[in-house]
Amino acid sequence: MLDAPLPGGIGLSHITAYDWEAADGVCGGSPHIHLACTEAYVVTGGEGAVQTLTPEGGFTETPLEPGVIAWFTPGTVHRMVNGAGLRVTVLMQNSGLPEAGDAVFTFPQEVLADPEAYAAAAALPAKEGPEADRAARERRDLAVQGFLVLREAVKDGDTGPLHAFHRAAARLVAPKVAAWQPRWRDGALAAAELTGQHLAALADGDASHLSAARARSAEPTRRGGYGMCGRRDEYELPGTTLPYYGE
Repeated sequence: MLDAPLPGGIGLSHITAYDWEAADGVCGGSPHIHLACTEAYVVTGGEGAVQTLTPEGGFTETPLEPGVIAWFTPGTVHRMVNGAGLRVTVLMQNSGLPEAGDAVFTFPQEVLADPEAYAAAAALPAKEGPEADRAARERRDLAVQGFLVLREAVKDGDTGPLHAFHRAAARLVAPKVAAWQPRWRDGALAAAELTGQHLAALADGDASHLSAARARSAEPTRRGGYGMCGRRDEYELPGTTLPYYGE
């Protein structure tokens, strides 16, 4: 039986958006996509926006303020924009897989085409300190560089570069997918199957699984890490492993 995971085997983190100004004058995080997971922003403080790119919807900027929930499906390029003190709780499918490798930055095509160059650009040399801060800014700026090209093409009605980015992203993550399968199978899939077992038992009047009831709580296992969108408080939760720090 699962060790009391969060509902549906989701993962979460708390984000304080970066206030670094990018080349286009916008303060915020690194544009990127997830290829297998839907992600949601639950805004808890401050104000800002999330900029998104999709083949069907084009470029959209959704305002963020406390009480707003914004979410995006796989393939949505998203960029967190910090207006003033933006704070967000991020909900993630598949036991936090988006923070465990299911993410690709919108680096320029020449970087995306070279797995070694991509890995070097995405990596952080340290978890804390000036070197980590510098590297996080540099990869944000490189992702914004590629994002602006995609955004201008989409605004002009040309989704070709966005589709090319999707293909490049898929090629980059293909070697990792086998390692993602257990996280999905032991998390979201197992949680859904367990619900099915509970429903079948209840239909037969069997309440024996209720004897295993338990309450759990957790606090961050790491505070202020460098995420894709901002400084991140991370959790090691039942049914998950610690987040992946490289990307």
